[in-house]
Amino acid sequence: MTRHHPDNISLMEYSAGNLTEPHALCIRLHLDQCPHCRSRVDTLDSLGAVMMEHQPRVDVSENMFDSILARLDDDPEPRMVRPALHTDPLRRLLGSDLNDLPWKRQLGDVSALDISEKFPDQPEQVVLQKLAAGGKAPSHTHRGEETTIVLQGAFADQNGVFNQWDFVVLTDQDDHKPVAVGCEDCITLSVLSAPVKLTGTFTRLLNPFIR
Repeated sequence: MTRHHPDNISLMEYSAGNLTEPHALCIRLHLDQCPHCRSRVDTLDSLGAVMMEHQPRVDVSENMFDSILARLDDDPEPRMVRPALHTDPLRRLLGSDLNDLPWKRQLGDVSALDISEKFPDQPEQVVLQKLAAGGKAPSHTHRGEETTIVLQGAFADQNGVFNQWDFVVLTDQDDHKPVAVGCEDCITLSVLSAPVKLTGTFTRLLNPFIR
């Protein structure tokens, strides 16, 4: 069961088609496994369709945005939930199982695979990361924003435990050291607006070489 979800703003941007392809992929993967968020996107899609259908008569007040968010928060029990999509856009993109990818060892228990080239003309860096079971990632913060979805396993940091299909957004205000929990490797998909910044006593010396 997912416990960490995209915020209302992200879901609205997804519904409106305003997200970049990598960010939309992260939310799509979460939606496939989260009935709660699928119902919220269904509500947003319906509201958007009504607004488009009656566009000449819609009075877009300053409070409309807040009222839409309030409607989402006040409707925890959806009348009808869109079924999960039985396709795997990530597998189609990669053409391989996650554990069979050509992972490249980085620091310590961390391996990675940069798949940014699969999203031509997109400004973000898109990276798959694998943290060995029981392993620790180097302490780091972010020079920009990082959007991450857990694809396999789980990790924990000072913000809690993030299980498969959980969604998390980190900024330069977050300094963390993820630890893989459970008996399997933790694999995540991350979209970064800028490279990470290592903050450990010794690893920070590597920052000039991170791109």
